[in-house]
Amino acid sequence: MSITNTWSVSDMEHMDSDGGVFLVYWSMVAQSDDNPSCRATQSGKLRCEYDASSASYIAYTDLSEADVLGWVYDSLIEGDETASEAKARIEADRTSRVQKQINAASTTASGVPWPTPDPL
Repeated sequence: MSITNTWSVSDMEHMDSDGGVFLVYWSMVAQSDDNPSCRATQSGKLRCEYDASSASYIAYTDLSEADVLGWVYDSLIEGDETASEAKARIEADRTSRVQKQINAASTTASGVPWPTPDPL
């Protein structure tokens, strides 16, 4: 059974005057490929400070989702980990939660132990 992790940006707030992004809404969903009801989500909002005169500045109209997710990964860093390690930590935590759901689903069942009539 495999689990897919999907990161996305659902919305951003930006200044009309210079295209500077100041708020990002993001989520990460870990979901079982075999049982879509087994899933775990982490989401949040990232407040951004920008400097439109900086060489690294990217205006709203020029951003890609990968650019913005890079900001999100950077914001999740704990201690001396890298952005990639922060991303992996979040994915591992959510994947673990999904795996627990899958395990619980495989050890339980519902129904009755006698024959039931066919529905009308």
